[in-house]
Amino acid sequence: MQTFKNMKKIYLLAIMGITMLLASCGHGGQGELVGAYNRKFKNNRIPLGMVYIPPGHTPLGGSDEDITFSQNGPSKMVTISAFFMDQTEISNAEYRQFTNWVRDSIAIAMMGNPQQFMVTPKGAAANAVGGEKYIDWKKVGPNGANIWRNKGKGAAAAQVSQLDGMYYSGLDALPGRKEIDVRKLEYTYSILNMDKAALGHKDPNSKRQDYIDRYNIAVYPDTMVWKTDYSYSQNDPMVRGYYNHPSYDDYPVVGVSWEQAKAFSHWRTQLYQGVASARKMPMNARLDYDLPAETEFEYAARGGNTKTKYPWGGPYIRNTKGCLQANFKPGRGDYSSDGGIYTVGVKSYFPNDYGLYNMAGNVSEWTKTAYNKGANPLLHDLNPNFTYVAEKNDSKYKKRKVVKGGSWKDTGYFLQNAVSTYEYQDTQRSYVGFRCVSAYPGTDLRN
Repeated sequence: MQTFKNMKKIYLLAIMGITMLLASCGHGGQGELVGAYNRKFKNNRIPLGMVYIPPGHTPLGGSDEDITFSQNGPSKMVTISAFFMDQTEISNAEYRQFTNWVRDSIAIAMMGNPQQFMVTPKGAAANAVGGEKYIDWKKVGPNGANIWRNKGKGAAAAQVSQLDGMYYSGLDALPGRKEIDVRKLEYTYSILNMDKAALGHKDPNSKRQDYIDRYNIAVYPDTMVWKTDYSYSQNDPMVRGYYNHPSYDDYPVVGVSWEQAKAFSHWRTQLYQGVASARKMPMNARLDYDLPAETEFEYAARGGNTKTKYPWGGPYIRNTKGCLQANFKPGRGDYSSDGGIYTVGVKSYFPNDYGLYNMAGNVSEWTKTAYNKGANPLLHDLNPNFTYVAEKNDSKYKKRKVVKGGSWKDTGYFLQNAVSTYEYQDTQRSYVGFRCVSAYPGTDLRN
């Protein structure tokens, strides 16, 4: 009997030893530290419509032609990390993809999320009760064709009738015309405010919700800017046609506030993350889209050159053939000598050495940097930036955001790489647009 018990103990010890050996030969790395790696994927793909801006150090700011008392910051040597930047300004067609997405999402919600437009769950999810529902945009069709062109009969007709609340009605409607009430196109989103989190994350009484900012943004461009920006000027055709006429599809979107540009950047991030999730890629496979910092914009505008005056590298606004190299106001009352009267197409004129178009002229562009020239001496020399997101009731001076590049209505001074001015974050203008950036997750794509 004692022999049997001893044999039993030997067997148990042997089994335990084999189990431990197998465990050590698996993910444990035989007892060594081997790391817990994320899923690998190709990290060298440049996002569609963007160009790669390599890291580097360069003097930014300052110019030998600063206007007296302009208070532009002095030249400063800084280092900028690598990032991707839109090759062109965001066009009307690209921004319309955003407004159409908001419009169609609201419409489907008003119809009660009909299954004909929703993702069909598979496997165990098909039998689950409740849970989130997702729109299948292939079923919606291009530009929401299957929603807005579907007259249908029976149940389909009943669904379409539920959209009556999206149109102008009563005295707001023009006779014989059925138009979407664009005031109802609002995009709701939430973000973690890093500035607030940095200040209070070690406070034991704080909660994560204290650092989450929630927004409800009307996304449709203010087309009336073509009328309100200019007194006694006949710009009515631009009010009616600029955003929606096919001739202007590839022109830069204007009439968009800083707040709307930030909402677009958030939507664009979510749009890509939805595809990444479907392909079982990490959610942060591509870092968030955002507006560029003032220093990122200037660094990219210089095209890898040092202390250049304009994005094209030379010190003059005209090239050797005497042609103007950007869309701006060359002289008093002269808007046409450069080839455009208002804005021009987003790929007009030659790009700079990074392949970026219209980094000077055409439209001024929003940055995420708050306008405060007194902050310049305090900024770090690594990726310098000054941010402040003003609340609705804040002073207008706290709502100033840096705009760069100069526009079709500005004189040549504002086309210089180092020159900055400002607009208010809740204001739309006929001469201000934007483009996005996305940080490169690494040191250098070229390595």
